Amino acid sequence: MKNFIVQLANNSHLHYANTICNEMEASAKARGTGIAKRSPEYLEQKMLDGKAIIAFSPDKQWAGFCYIETWSHGNYVANSGLIVAPEFRKSGLAKAIKEKVFELSKTKYPNAKIFGLTTGLAVMKINSDLGYEPVTYSELTQDEDFWKGCRSCVNFEILKSKDRKNCLCTAMLYNPDEKKDSDKENKFLNFKKYAKLFERITKIKKTIFLKQPKVKNKENEKISSISI
Repeated sequence: MKNFIVQLANNSHLHYANTICNEMEASAKARGTGIAKRSPEYLEQKMLDGKAIIAFSPDKQWAGFCYIETWSHGNYVANSGLIVAPEFRKSGLAKAIKEKVFELSKTKYPNAKIFGLTTGLAVMKINSDLGYEPVTYSELTQDEDFWKGCRSCVNFEILKSKDRKNCLCTAMLYNPDEKKDSDKENKFLNFKKYAKLFERITKIKKTIFLKQPKVKNKENEKISSISI
């Protein structure tokens, strides 16, 4: 990885909020899947509250961003809005940002469960390396404000039609109360065990939710009941 600067965001970084929001929106459109839309003002407040990580290239260009949110009175923490500027993707920066925001979350909220929703296999691998495990939506926060944030996602109608039990995103959770295996090799093997499952379920969801929303046969009903 290049010698990126990955640090806690502060008030000197507020002017990057518009750029970050625009890149989040463009990235979601390019993938054809949605993320909850955030305003520049919202991201600015995260920077001021010490709840965001920002990254720069060696020549001081903005390179990436991620922030944390708390739900259910601080019992749950989400690492949200991970974005890397297009020119710096596939450089290992996303992993560095995730590691930094993960440590920030554990420092600020040591007893909280840390979770994420994603459609990206690369992010799933990073999460798995950090100790996250795939879970059902029922194991996430049930805070209504969190789920309201999904309304700006292009796939919100799918989430609503599934009674908030499923969508294109995969849910992953880090539970500090459970003993985690710190051996990196084992974590890698654990991801290898889940990788094909992640990929298969993502493809199944896209087929059912996007391509064949009205087709219901016995095979599809069986597939749609798969839980992660």
